[in-house]
This record gives sequence, structure tokens and C-alpha cells, in this order.
Amino acid sequence: MTKIGLISDTHIPRDADAIPPQVKTALAGVDRILHGGDIYIASVLNELEAIAPILAVRGNNHADPSEDPRVKDSRRLTIEGIAIGVTHHLDYPESPWIRSFEKTMDAEFDGPVDVIVFGSSHNPMVETYKGVLLVNPGSPTLPMGCRGLGTVGVLEIDQGKAEARIIDLTAILA
Repeated sequence: MTKIGLISDTHIPRDADAIPPQVKTALAGVDRILHGGDIYIASVLNELEAIAPILAVRGNNHADPSEDPRVKDSRRLTIEGIAIGVTHHLDYPESPWIRSFEKTMDAEFDGPVDVIVFGSSHNPMVETYKGVLLVNPGSPTLPMGCRGLGTVGVLEIDQGKAEARIIDLTAILA
């Protein structure tokens, strides 16, 4: 089994001084971390990388670390046969008059994926749409757009199946 930590919209230092200590507890034991953008400064990636290797995507904030090789516009990776796409913004519910869900996957990930990890809205969710598992881990520092302790996610892949859950950081003692 592979366990992947999911985080997005850390907004440090603009909306929080540091990654909350509860994140380290929530993501302890993960094999890797995927960050869904709005990172702002590379030191956030360094701190998360102390937990597990990290890959990230750029957010809609131009302060995201542009020269860091861990950060790309979008990502596609395959783990245990499961294709995972990571992007900052996902039009969901689908807006076919702008771009269909299938065309979004083609444009962002060069084809269909089994799981899409995204951020931007700060609203945590786990849903399946058109056979694709959609996971937004929310924000650990700016949940629902309000400063405070928020959420992260965990994606578990085991024997060709992917399951995700959201972890409420307020339930973890610092």
C-alpha cells in the first residue's frame, strides 16, 4: 500500500506564519506528499519534505516558487497502476461551455487519470465524478477562506484501488 499526503493552499506567510504542527502529525508515515498550489515560498516545501518527498503544482498566486524543480504547472504520475493528476484549479462541477471534463484531463494531464488532486477553493472534498476520484484537501491555514486551522488529505492506493479521506486538523492535539 502507498500512502500519499495531500495539502494545498498553505498561503504562508501571507495568511499564516508557519505550517501548523498538526500537519506533521496528520501526515506522519506517508510515502510522499502532493501539494495543490498556492505555496508562496519554497521554505514551505522544504518543511513538508522533512516529512516525505514532495511534488507540487503552481497556484494562481504569482509568488509561488517558480524556479523550484519540485513545482510545475500540473503533474501526472502513476503509482501502483493508478494515474494521478495534480492541478491547482479544477472546474467542478464541470463547465462544458468552457471545457469538458475530458478535455480538461487531456489539457492538464495528457489524457484520462483515475484521481485528480486539486486545490484553489479551500473547500475540502472527496467525490467521484465520471469514474474519477476528485480530492481537494482544503487548506491547513485558510479553511473556507477564513484564517484558522483547517484540513489536509490522505490518498491510499492498494491493489489497484484508490481511496481518499480528509483530516480535520482541529481534531489533532498540537
